Amino acid sequence: MKYDDQMKNRIKRIEGQLRGILRMMEENKDCKEVIIQLSAARTAIDRTIGVVVSSNLVECVQKANESGEANTEELVKEAVNLLVKSR
Repeated sequence: MKYDDQMKNRIKRIEGQLRGILRMMEENKDCKEVIIQLSAARTAIDRTIGVVVSSNLVECVQKANESGEANTEELVKEAVNLLVKSR
């Protein structure tokens, strides 16, 4: 699978969020503020997982159609399982 710049930029933003959270901890910021930022980072990771899985699914279905394989149902099940395992 090819990871496009949009996906990579998402990860870079998450990396920045995590560094900011670490800085907050080092500065002994309020627990509530840290938790809010941790939750935001987790949400960003969850959304990135969704983007990666859906992009991969689209790519796999296109390849299956091009090669004449019509069993896309199995590909969808695999994608759903990846999403379930990520939680």
